[in-house]
Order: sequence, then structure tokens, then C-alpha cells
Amino acid sequence: MALIDLIREDVVRVPLAAGSKEGIIRELIQTLAAAGKVSDPEAAARAVLDREAKGSTGLEEGVAVPHGKTPAVQSLAIAVGVAPRGVDFAALDGKPSHLFFLILAPPDQSGPHIEALAEIARLCRSKAFCRTLISSRDPKEVVELFQD
Repeated sequence: MALIDLIREDVVRVPLAAGSKEGIIRELIQTLAAAGKVSDPEAAARAVLDREAKGSTGLEEGVAVPHGKTPAVQSLAIAVGVAPRGVDFAALDGKPSHLFFLILAPPDQSGPHIEALAEIARLCRSKAFCRTLISSRDPKEVVELFQD
């Protein structure tokens, strides 16, 4: 399944309300739960926070990809969030993160999880694409950018 097939308006938050790493993770998990993608938000949060404890998923150029494996999802689930002001996510380059791609996968499914991470990394190599995403005003704009 292509990344674009998973990114719909109901799994996009623009702008994110949270101002901390844990807050961003919980807000995006709640977004997935509200969309019917997560059966146990607390278990999902634990999985992602446990993964973060091993090393930050804050990449460079304002992108973070928090992820985890949890039985709280039946299949690969992705939420996208935009924080125009940026949030300290302990990124590799020390800069605030603005774009968040939260990925959850069932424990027995590695392939789709790895493919989604690779596709996000490929997309985010385009600084122009990232800048445009950060300036999005609502979930509809984000979805349209992924469809173009």
C-alpha cells in the first residue's frame, strides 16, 4: 500500500496543539484513535515512547518520524502533523522539528513499516516539499500536496 493511500484528512493535524515531544506523540495517536485506526491509545503511546527512549526519531531539516510496533493497530497506520513554530524533538541536527510522521505497525508486520519510513525519507529530501507542507493551513492542503 502506498503512503498516499494512508494519508487522509482525518489522520492529519494542522497545526499541532502540543508543544513537547510526548505531547506531539500523544496528539497524533489520539488523531489515529479518533479515525478508528488505534484500539488502545495508551498502549500505542507506550510503544512509541519506548522506541524514542532508545534514540530520538527527530531527523534533520525539521522532520521527525516517531514510530512503534503495537498490537493496538491491525495494519500500518500513519498520522501527519505540522507544527509551524517547531518543537524540540531532540533532532539529529539540534533544530526544532516541524513535520511529524507518526507510524504504527502491528508487531508481526515489518515490511510495510520499513517501506513507509523509506518513502517518507525520500519525500523529505525535497526541501521545497517540506517547506510547502510546513506552510499548510489545514489537513486538506496536506493531503493535496501528497497527491500531487
